Amino acid sequence: MLKYLLLALVPVSLGLHYLEGQPVLVFLTGAAAVAVLADWVRRGTEGLAAHAGPAIGGLLNVSFGSVAELILALFVLASGQVAVVQAQITGSILATTLLGLGLAMLVGGIGREKQEFNPANAGLLSTMLILLMVAMLLPAVFDLTERSTATPGDALITDEQLSLGIAAVLLLLYVANLVYTLVTHRDVFSREEEEGGEGPGWSVAKSLGIMVAGTALVAWEAEAVSDALSATAEQLGLSTVFLGVILLAVVGTAADLFAAVVFAKQDRMGLAFSICIGSAVQVALVLAPLLVIISWFLGHPMNLVFHSPLDLFAIAGAAFIVRAVAGDGRSTWFEGLLLVGVYVMLGLAFFFLGPA
Repeated sequence: MLKYLLLALVPVSLGLHYLEGQPVLVFLTGAAAVAVLADWVRRGTEGLAAHAGPAIGGLLNVSFGSVAELILALFVLASGQVAVVQAQITGSILATTLLGLGLAMLVGGIGREKQEFNPANAGLLSTMLILLMVAMLLPAVFDLTERSTATPGDALITDEQLSLGIAAVLLLLYVANLVYTLVTHRDVFSREEEEGGEGPGWSVAKSLGIMVAGTALVAWEAEAVSDALSATAEQLGLSTVFLGVILLAVVGTAADLFAAVVFAKQDRMGLAFSICIGSAVQVALVLAPLLVIISWFLGHPMNLVFHSPLDLFAIAGAAFIVRAVAGDGRSTWFEGLLLVGVYVMLGLAFFFLGPA
């Protein structure tokens, strides 16, 4: 019943938007509505995947996993707030690897001595995350090296051009990852897929209708949220970067975070781990490169150069923390609390970073 009541946020937020209500209320209700709609899109995708068979179902789940995040970022990008989109990318990685996984371990571990998950799958995902983080941090290292060693104007390639090249490579790796996980090494992931159940039990028509309607409403809400972003930051005395790295990121990943906690509580920690780290991999492998490429067509070119050392430290730190946690294939509630604590500390650092 609650999931139906929460849908009331959609007309409320859109009404406030078109009646030109308080920007803070428009932003908060719109962001909450995006999170609710993202969960419905996820459920619709699972319903359709249950009818499509394992291979196509896996492809659907992977491909539509970040649709709400992508749409929200595109509208913010279209308004010219490139720094906020970069912050959202950082925040999405932190939200899934630290907050989401931490909450899952914390909730799932209460009342249990430990929870176990497939160390082979966890090791594969965490290793992939580290490799992808290196790829994402490369443009920043290149920019720093170029500025410190080269004469201005002598660079053979710009940050934007390098980011485009890296984006193209990442998308090719995404295609290869689909082949690896869905075809050649599907048995590695079969255990987590079996744990996931058969979806909500909807028909194909209902699942597809909810996916289409939910995605359209997410786009509508994303426009309202992006329009109210700057005014909200000004009224609350916050930087737009902080709103991007914390609030927008959590909103975009809310469906995955909720699903991971639910599965962990059911002692399905392997599936919870796959959801959280798989979502972070999706951000690095698909979301970020797509935004780089699409930004050129929107007239607001975005690169993958994270100028703030805090961004670089946060992304790299999250990747190595996940790798350490995944090493033994076991988790406890205290490990989850530690992950959440690290996320809170990073959030405080971004809060006091100052306006951008």
